[in-house]
Amino acid sequence: MTPAPHPRRGAATVRLTDATGAPAAHEPVLVEQRSHAFGFGCTAFELIPGGAAADPAHTAREAAQWLAVFNRATLPLYWRWFETVPGRPDTHRIAATARWLRGHGVRVKGHPLLWHTLAPEWLLGRSERDVENTVRARIARDAAAFSGIIEEFDAINEAVILPVFTAEDNAITELAKARGRVEVVRLAFETARAANPSARLVLNDFNLSAEYELLIEECLAAGIEIDALGLQTHMHQGYRGAEQVTEILDRFGRFGLPLQLTETSLVSGALMPAEIVDLNDYVVDAWPSTPEGEERQARELEAHYRAVWDHPAVESITWWGLQDRGQWLDAPAGLIRADGTPKPSYDVLRDLVTREWWSGPAAAVTDADGNLRIEGAAGSTA
Repeated sequence: MTPAPHPRRGAATVRLTDATGAPAAHEPVLVEQRSHAFGFGCTAFELIPGGAAADPAHTAREAAQWLAVFNRATLPLYWRWFETVPGRPDTHRIAATARWLRGHGVRVKGHPLLWHTLAPEWLLGRSERDVENTVRARIARDAAAFSGIIEEFDAINEAVILPVFTAEDNAITELAKARGRVEVVRLAFETARAANPSARLVLNDFNLSAEYELLIEECLAAGIEIDALGLQTHMHQGYRGAEQVTEILDRFGRFGLPLQLTETSLVSGALMPAEIVDLNDYVVDAWPSTPEGEERQARELEAHYRAVWDHPAVESITWWGLQDRGQWLDAPAGLIRADGTPKPSYDVLRDLVTREWWSGPAAAVTDADGNLRIEGAAGSTA
């Protein structure tokens, strides 16, 4: 039985001609892949000039480490921090970083346009109508401001929990209680779409249960145009396993929309206790990376990325935080240690992206008609 072709690999025949248009027969050529069509992403928060996690002494090294592996970047648009004072958004620094990344061939996502967590505190106490108008204005302003710079956005983040979120008071949850979560999702998508029609808009969530599937069904039934589904996989309590990951991808792949694994992490230290329900509740004085943990992280990262690479519904996977400094929950979930040295997981991922799943450089010769058959992972070649 002939094995099924891999979803990431293909073949093409190109025809080379000389200056007169005649076939370049029996011509030696060098074939090398130039880019991946698949999105290998990482947050690029550390690369923002003057950012909270940025350290000027390490920026150049971090940038080189980042660019050596990744072709997709996520930049922060968390409203509370992006617009600490009403009417004074942090557009310039984010746009400058996005332009720099695009100049290096990186596709950029903004995260997120709307989220109940980290909603600005200055929204509290306003009327329902005022909150809605302010949300619309924020989304329209930023979707338009980054047009041509940021190519896609998480339009709304973690909407499954929206109506019942109780961890902190915020105006977005109150709006969802009044309007319903589907209408808040509609507000985010349709406002962003009108302001920036060329942007791809993603629905993103950490809840990978049937509740998220139900929300997707409700949104699609309501006529909301979703370009891709975001699935968060923060695995601070241990790797889910390739079998469970594939099952999740199969369930969400049934919607026929591209899947993005938007927030991926595996720790290289002690695992968070299994009884912790909300990962934010785990607070420790220190959470160091350990040699044993780093070896485990490397093994699990390889298994995870192979499972994702093999699934045809997935278009990208984003690692959440290149380095340990500035990690969410101060977890040792980076691929780079706090001192700037790479962990085994960084080397494993770099080898997958730039060697095993990369083609060339390879010498070849055209046939008598100037044709050359090329096989490899989807992307561009030279």
